[in-house]
Amino acid sequence: MKTGNCSLGTEFILVGLFQYERMNSFLFVLIAILFSVALVGNITLIHLIRVDSNLHPMYFLLSQLSTTGMMYISTTVPKMAANFLSGSKTISFESCDIQTFMFLSLGASEALLFGFMSYDQYIAICHPLMYLVLMSGKICWFMMAFAWSSSSTNALVHTLCVFQFLFCKSRVINHFFCEVPSILPLVCEHTSKYEYTTLLSGLIILLFPFIAILASYASVLVVVFQMHSGKGRTKALSTCSSHVIVASMFYVTTLSAYIQPHRLHSPSRDKVVAVFYSIVTPLLNPFIYSLRNREVLGALKRQLELCTLG
Repeated sequence: MKTGNCSLGTEFILVGLFQYERMNSFLFVLIAILFSVALVGNITLIHLIRVDSNLHPMYFLLSQLSTTGMMYISTTVPKMAANFLSGSKTISFESCDIQTFMFLSLGASEALLFGFMSYDQYIAICHPLMYLVLMSGKICWFMMAFAWSSSSTNALVHTLCVFQFLFCKSRVINHFFCEVPSILPLVCEHTSKYEYTTLLSGLIILLFPFIAILASYASVLVVVFQMHSGKGRTKALSTCSSHVIVASMFYVTTLSAYIQPHRLHSPSRDKVVAVFYSIVTPLLNPFIYSLRNREVLGALKRQLELCTLG
C-alpha cells in the first residue's frame, strides 16, 4: 500500500456500527434479522419470477433488482457480523478494495434499475397497449446489460482512483464497511479534483434517474386521477406512493453521502444514513414492489399449493 511519510500495514480498521456497549447485542440481533429477512424476501421473489410463466416478461427487471439487492446487502453485513462476533475490526487492503468496488457497482446498478422500473410502470399504466413492444425482451435485456456494465465501469474507475492515493498514518475507517466517503479522510493528498468526479457521477447515476422517476410517476398520477373507478384509483395511488417513498429513501440518502465534500461529512451521521441505503432499502424492495402485487401473490400461492401437494 502506498502511504505518506510513514509505513503502513496491509490492513484497515473498521470502527463498526456497534459502539454503544449495552445496545451492541440488540443492534447485532436486529441487523441479523433484517439481513435474513432481506435474503429470504429477495430469493423468494427471484424464484417466483423464474418458475412462474405468468410473471414473464413484466417482472424481469424486478428479478434483476432483487438479485442486485441481495448481493448489495451481502457485501457489507456478513463482514460486519464476522467482525462483531470475532472481536476483530480489521479488514485487509485487498478486501477493502474489493468491497468498495462491489458496493459502488451494485449501488449504481440499483439506482439505474429503479429508474428503468419507473419507466416500466409508466408504460404499463399510460400505454398498456404498447407495453409488449416498448418493453420487449430485447429491450429489457439491454436495460439490464447497460445497468450492470455502466455501473461496473464507474465503480472500477472510482476504486482505482481512491486506492491510488497516498494514505496517512491513520488506518482507522470510521464506518462499518469500506466506502469512498469514509476512506477519503485517510488520504494525505488534496482530493478536491477527485470529488468533482464523484459529484459528476452522482448527478448522472443518482440524480438524473431520480428526476426521471419523479417525472414518470407524475405522468402516472395524471392518468390515475382520470380513472373513473375509485377503487382502481386508490390502488394505483397506494402502489405509486410506496414505490416513490422507497426510491426517495434510497436516492436522497445516497446523494447526501456521495455528492457533498468529505470535509462536511459526519461519521456518526454517515453510518446512520448508510444503514438506510445499504440495509433498509434492499430489505423493503421485495415487499414494496411485489408482495402488495396481486400477480406475485397469486404466484406465491400457486407455489405453496404445489409444495403442499408434493
